[in-house]
Amino acid sequence: MSYAMIFIAAIFVNNIVLSQFLGICPFLGVSKKISTSVGMGFAVMFVMTLSSIATYAIYHGLLLPYNLQYMITVVFILVIASLVQVVEIIMKKMTPSLYQALGIFLPLITTNCAVLGIAILSVQKELSLAETVCYNLANAMGFTLAIVLFAGLRERLSRTKIPQALQGTPIALITAGLLSMAFMGFSGVGN
Repeated sequence: MSYAMIFIAAIFVNNIVLSQFLGICPFLGVSKKISTSVGMGFAVMFVMTLSSIATYAIYHGLLLPYNLQYMITVVFILVIASLVQVVEIIMKKMTPSLYQALGIFLPLITTNCAVLGIAILSVQKELSLAETVCYNLANAMGFTLAIVLFAGLRERLSRTKIPQALQGTPIALITAGLLSMAFMGFSGVGN
């Protein structure tokens, strides 16, 4: 598979949030402001890309040679949790306002099923290291695109008169569903 097709498929066709439904917690929780969504998107992009290299090395260097593939979930969670701690320390020192805005959701990257899911999918697809990094980066970009688009829609909706019964979570879920349906239009691309 070419790198261009990996990017197109991961960002648009098989978007991790809108098609595979991974990473829904931060998608719904951090998407009230575009600025916060961009910060979360870049944090996920950083963690996903670094974790792709680390998990690839650990899987092919330790788990596979010693027939420990059954440990993949536990080991990958530990690697991702460690990387999130590094990101958290860096953000706290470099961008305290973004760190405060992300609040509880930054540590939630540790348990973000999108990060873990893509790391495991990379192994299952038997991608090379370069393809793994490309695949993870593209999926992180797809996550960022989805969360920023959703945040833009939610900001716009916050200035709109919405019936009382649909305010808050109901309109957010309806909007997410419509955004997901819009991305389904890309399903024929690349075939």
